[in-house]
Amino acid sequence: MKNILIIALALVGFAFTNHSGGVYSSNTGNIHFYSHTPVEDIEADNHKVKSAFDSKSGKLQFSVLIKDFQFEKALMQEHFNENYMESTKFPKATFNGTIDKIQDVKVGANGTYTSPVSGKLTIKDVTKDVSTTATFTVTNGVVNGKASFNLNPEGYNIKIPNVVSKKISRDIKVSIDVDYRHKH
Repeated sequence: MKNILIIALALVGFAFTNHSGGVYSSNTGNIHFYSHTPVEDIEADNHKVKSAFDSKSGKLQFSVLIKDFQFEKALMQEHFNENYMESTKFPKATFNGTIDKIQDVKVGANGTYTSPVSGKLTIKDVTKDVSTTATFTVTNGVVNGKASFNLNPEGYNIKIPNVVSKKISRDIKVSIDVDYRHKH
C-alpha cells in the first residue's frame, strides 16, 4: 500500500515538473471536517495531507489517507474507518483541479490573493465536481492556501446507519489549510 502511494506521489511530482513554472508542495497540510447536529458535534483533523500546485498552470492536487484523520474519541475514529469510509478498501481521497485564476496569485510577492478553485473530488471511488473560493497568503515565499466547502456524505456512498442518523449531519463542512513551499 505504501509503495502505491509513493509511486502515485512520484508521478504527481513528475507531472508537475513537465510544466514550465514553479511547483509548490506540502506533505503536512491540514483538512478538518465538522458535522453539527442538535444531538452531537463530530470533528476530525488530518495533518498529513499531501498537496501541490503549479504556479504557472494552476494545476492543483491533493491526496489524503483516510486512516490519518484523528478524532477526539477513539470509538468515533474506529467507526469512521471501518463502517463509514471503509478505509481498508478505499484508503485515500483525492482532489484534482485548478486554481482558476492562478495569474492573480502572486507567489513572488507578499500579500493575500483569492481565486476560484474547481476540480474533481474522489471519495470511495465516487468522483464529483467541487468548486469554492480559496485564499492564498504569501509570506516570504511560503504560500498558505485556505478554503472550505460542504459535502453530503451520502453523495459519496458513505452510508449512515439509522441508529446514528441523527448524530451525523448531511451537510459536513470541510476546511483546508496548507502551507506550500517552492519545490526545488
